[in-house]
This record gives sequence, C-alpha cells and structure tokens, in this order.
Amino acid sequence: MSVKNAFYAQSGGVTSVINASACGVIQTAKKHSDKIGTVYAGKNGIIGALTENLIDTSKESDEDIAGLLHTPSGAFGSCRYKMKSLEENKVEYDRLIEVFKAHNIGYFFYNGGGDSADTCLKVSQLSEKMGYPIQAIHVPKTVDNDLPVTDNCPGFGSVAKYIAVSTREASYDVASMAETSTKVFVLEVMGRHAGWIAAAGALAADEDNDIPVIVLFPEIEFNQEKFLALVDSKVKSHGYCSIVVSEGTAWPDGRFLAEQGTRDDFGHAQLGGAAPVVANMIKEALGYKFHWAVADYLQRAARHLASQSDVEQAYALGEAAVEMAVAGKNSVMPAIIRTSNNPYKWEIGSGNLADIANVEKMMPMDYISEDGFGITAACREYLLPLIEGESYPPYKNGMPNYVTLKKELVEKKLSEFKMK
Repeated sequence: MSVKNAFYAQSGGVTSVINASACGVIQTAKKHSDKIGTVYAGKNGIIGALTENLIDTSKESDEDIAGLLHTPSGAFGSCRYKMKSLEENKVEYDRLIEVFKAHNIGYFFYNGGGDSADTCLKVSQLSEKMGYPIQAIHVPKTVDNDLPVTDNCPGFGSVAKYIAVSTREASYDVASMAETSTKVFVLEVMGRHAGWIAAAGALAADEDNDIPVIVLFPEIEFNQEKFLALVDSKVKSHGYCSIVVSEGTAWPDGRFLAEQGTRDDFGHAQLGGAAPVVANMIKEALGYKFHWAVADYLQRAARHLASQSDVEQAYALGEAAVEMAVAGKNSVMPAIIRTSNNPYKWEIGSGNLADIANVEKMMPMDYISEDGFGITAACREYLLPLIEGESYPPYKNGMPNYVTLKKELVEKKLSEFKMK
C-alpha cells in the first residue's frame, strides 16, 4: 500500500470529548507512518476540504496533540454543512476530488453525528463513481446519543453526567428555598427528537437522594393537564419540584414547545425556549414561584466534569477508525459494543454507513416510566456506567489549562472555490 495522506474533520455541534477522538486519530496515524503520511485537518469541517483550508497537524507539538485529550470544543473548527447527493451537486464532489488529488489524500475521517455519517457515506462512494480511491471512515460523536449500531456516542456520557449533577445540585438549592420562596426549578436540555439527555436528569434522584424530578421527553406527547397535576402533587408532597425538559418536547400536534420558526444550516427547526414556556405554564396554572435555566452550550462544553468512560471511548473510537482504514475498510463506523452492565465492559465493533446515515435512535419505550415522566430501572442501568469516573483536566491558577493549536494551513495549490 502506497503512503497516502489523511483528511480529518469535525462536524456539527461539538462536545467536551470530540478532541479526544481527534487525538486518537492523529496519534494512531503517526504509528502507521508506513501507510499514512500527514494528517490534514479541515478548518471548519468539510468546508475546509472544499475551500482547501487544510491544517497541517504535523506542525503541532506532540504535547499539544496529547493535550487535545482534555480540551473541549472542536480544536479545528466545526460546521453545519450537509452535502447534497452527487447527482444534485456534482461540482462540490469534483472539488473534493481535486483537493484530495492535489494533496495526495487517500483517507477521510469525519467526526460527527447522523448528518456527518451521511456526508461520510457520500464521500465513501467517490472512489466508485468518480474513479478516485479514498477510504472514508465515520468517527461517531453526538451529545444526543441518537446514532444507531453503537451502544452510545462519545460526548453523551459527559453531557449526561453534567445534567445529572446539575439537576441534583439545583434541586438541593430549590429545596432550601421551598418553604419561603421558589418551589419549582426547570432545566432545559438538548435533544431534538431523542430524550437521552433529559433522561440523565432523572439520575439526580436515587436511594440516597429523594428528589422529585419530572422529565419531559421528545418521544412522549406533552400532556399539559397530566403534567400540571404531577407538578402540583410533587410540590405538595415534597415542598418543591425539579423538571428536566428536552428542547424537542412537543405538543400532540407535533409542534415543539420551543419552536422559534427558524431553521439551522441542516434544515432543522431552531429550538430554544422550552424552559420558560413550561415555567410560565406552571406559574399561570398553579401560582408557584419558579426559576428556570437553559443548559445550552454549557452542557456540551463542560470538560471539567467529563466522565472517564466517555473520554476513554472517544479516544478509542478515533484510534479504531485509523486501524480500520489501514486494514482496508471503507464506508464504516467504529462502534461501542456493550458486553456487560455490572461490571461495565465494552469493546469496539463496527457498522456500515449505509445502515447508520440519516437513522435516529430514539429512547426505547421500556426506558421511559409508565406515566411518561421518568425513567425505568433498565434505563438507569444503561445510563449509570456512562457517567462513571472523573477525568479532570489539568488546572493552572485555579482554571482548566486547555490547549490552543497553532492551526498552520497548508499552502494552497488550487484556484479559489466559492461556496454556494
């Protein structure tokens, strides 16, 4: 096998551990220098490939690459850009081939969620349709935890830990104010169609913490009457109540509680605002004083509270992607296969991109309590291993000491390409 360079890019919303996958890709590629030359990272995802803005990762120090393991966000920049089919937009695919040829790129590693898997699948088909050999491997990442095949997705475990901890701590706070002031706290979390993150909020309560937590899932139609009755019941029995609402919670007619009427670059409805909708609903119907918060970027950027299992899996999947590529595999995604719950054990498996792209994995109904406002023992058993262990970043002067890369660009060889 001749030595070819590799292209790596990050896509979609970033996480606290996506850079751990980048670290896994870059460090493992270096071990295979007989097959992989330089790893070029796309500046701002696939857009970096189309515009020939390629970051030469070999110009970064070994210490900084290693530092990616504990650094949140997307070190190379991300984007929300979904490529159309080859038939719909051949110009972009011609451009990709042109850039790959110019820089001797034979490997494509795309680190992202469902839409990114779709892009990776399309790129994997280039060798067949356009006569240029390239191996495309998808590296899974999404806080939404909604990719099929894999047991869980890197980024989710740490978000789940953050939401579980935040819900417990905020609940302790509101409990202390319940007799004289605030009785309801509402926390809005990410999750457009899948309620995995919201489910993690229910972990705040356990045998040692009798916390009244109500969860609103995207998978369950919002029933205002039943919800308000449950809130009233919890406040009367406990003195207070905490609510974790997914941004994707919807009315029976399908309208999101948080619908803003705008769309993101992937064409998805722009969400945000479920928490105040729910909080004001409670105030108007029950008269309880409330506070609400939107976790937003905080939940996915909280590297200081990342779970050890999440960090380890993020790195392992980046590493596995490279091993699969040098083994000659194409159009696949390395995946986490759970082999045991107690003790928690997992191994690396794989799935075909044709079975993964544009497929969302929702919460199983047997993970949601019968009343639709909580989680079952089976869900708790699934979630708990994913938030286990602490992986604190190094600190300096009381603050996390994260890495900022130089991001030195490779000299361009082609004419400018204008994005549509």
